[in-house]
Amino acid sequence: MLTQHLVSLPILLPLLAGCLLLLPPLANNLPRHRAFSLAVTLVMVAVCAWLLQVTHTQGMQLYFLGDWQPPFGIIFVGDRISALLVLLTSLLLLGCMLYATGGEDTTGLHFYPLMMFQAAGINGAFLTGDLFNLFVFFEVLLIASYSLLIHGGGKQRTQSGMHYVILNLVGSSLFLFALGILYGTLGTLNIADMAMKTHELSEDQLALTKAGGLLLLLVFALKAALLPLHFWLPRTYASASPPVAALFAIMTKVGIYSIYRVHTLVFGPQAGDLASLAQPWLWPFALLTLAAGMIGVLASPSLRLLAANLVLISVGTLLVAAALESPEAMAAGLYYLLHSTLISAALFLLAGVIGDQRGKPGDRLVVGRPLLQPRLLGTAFFIAAMAVIGLPPFSGFLGKVLLLQAAETTAEMGWMWPTLLLGSLASLIALSRAGTTLFWRVSGNNNQGEAAGLLQLSGIALLLFCSPLMVVFGGPITELTLLAAEDLFNTQKTLESILGSGGN
Repeated sequence: MLTQHLVSLPILLPLLAGCLLLLPPLANNLPRHRAFSLAVTLVMVAVCAWLLQVTHTQGMQLYFLGDWQPPFGIIFVGDRISALLVLLTSLLLLGCMLYATGGEDTTGLHFYPLMMFQAAGINGAFLTGDLFNLFVFFEVLLIASYSLLIHGGGKQRTQSGMHYVILNLVGSSLFLFALGILYGTLGTLNIADMAMKTHELSEDQLALTKAGGLLLLLVFALKAALLPLHFWLPRTYASASPPVAALFAIMTKVGIYSIYRVHTLVFGPQAGDLASLAQPWLWPFALLTLAAGMIGVLASPSLRLLAANLVLISVGTLLVAAALESPEAMAAGLYYLLHSTLISAALFLLAGVIGDQRGKPGDRLVVGRPLLQPRLLGTAFFIAAMAVIGLPPFSGFLGKVLLLQAAETTAEMGWMWPTLLLGSLASLIALSRAGTTLFWRVSGNNNQGEAAGLLQLSGIALLLFCSPLMVVFGGPITELTLLAAEDLFNTQKTLESILGSGGN
């Protein structure tokens, strides 16, 4: 019975948990909030791991809400790629929850319910098989993120929050326009059914559908922070509290996943006159986003801004993989997505601990007081830096090797190889400067700071430990990502599985 509803559990668990946290006897009781939230998150990790195992061994899992048959009703699609990403979200949430119990959850109200609602929205976006419900889950995660961004208050957070809210309201409006256009021409918003209808369009409908598809790409590019729509990200992420910024590390990946899913299935190589709709736009703007990220990391005045600009580099890298339009490139992109999300999140958490221990200078790259735990935090920073730069034996090295190997033609190599390698060089220079400033350029004594607690350090260690694990289990993980990418490109099999299935 539970297996029948397995695909819906990564959404329902955090959604119900968030509601329960607002009701007696859990409401306004911080110790109970902490214990309950950690317990639910551990259950989510187990459920998502189970879902990944089921999809890997048994194939795609479908859940039809209310037993309405496709293309009608709400459908959740659990395949290898969506199961992998909801497991990533759950692991990330666990690391953030552990860190937050060190005191970050005391700076404002309803921290844990908001984190749960955020996770429900993210998981829903990964699992939905319908574009309108993708919009709904975008709104769920965005509404939670608005409150989380200003959690704890402060002028900088409020200012960044206003920019973030206004920009996303514009994005949501454009999303609705795109959905209206596509529904008007295709008569459906079920992603699989849309892929079937692209071959049946008249010449007039083709132009409108192309306009809707490009408008949809614009919305996803805004969510992913693709240049020139990237300007909101660095300040927004840098102003958020460390556990919130760490969870936000997966927010851009929701936009990237949407591009992967929609523009491969609906507007992919098999879409006739609409084939490869996004590719001419992705190539130049992905490379320019990478370049903007490089400039950003070199100019970053603080560790949080540096981590935020590293997210931009990962966005450009992942969209280059999408532009290559091959299962091998997509598989490499998925591996790199897992790596970059976990390590970026760990860097945000590290920046929080380092800033707390340095006092007034915080995480700014200036001379400050010595850290209370220099060896422990220095080792963690060194591991994170090695992984981000792409040096062996960490996951960043394997991820970048896979991406470089995915470029097949001379032209692809000529554009992609120098940009990725220069991105690694910029990261090396920036992180070397940050490390020497934060750990070696110190003055005076530190008798006012507070050492990081065990649970805070556990959250950082959990995320960092995933990097060497991804290398140790590199064979099974790369095999899984390749199979997930092949599922994504095997459009006919996907359509038959979804449109030819009965309800649950």
